[in-house]
Amino acid sequence: MIVVTRFDRSEFVLNAEFIQSVESTPDTHIVLFNGHSYVVREDRDEIVQRVLEYRRSAYGGSSRPMLTLVRESDQDPDRD
Repeated sequence: MIVVTRFDRSEFVLNAEFIQSVESTPDTHIVLFNGHSYVVREDRDEIVQRVLEYRRSAYGGSSRPMLTLVRESDQDPDRD
């Protein structure tokens, strides 16, 4: 989650995992995968930085979620 600021200076928390795109035209528009759109005071680079910081804290330093592959044999100790 990242904190962003509307133009009326009120803040809200946005789920960074749902961001599809960030555009500066010149106002900063954040578009989510569900189609919702927000215009915020922060510039594009600040939004990108906040998303990267969020991902580093949430995923232990990685900029994207870690995937773990588990073989069926790893799950069943009696199976060889």
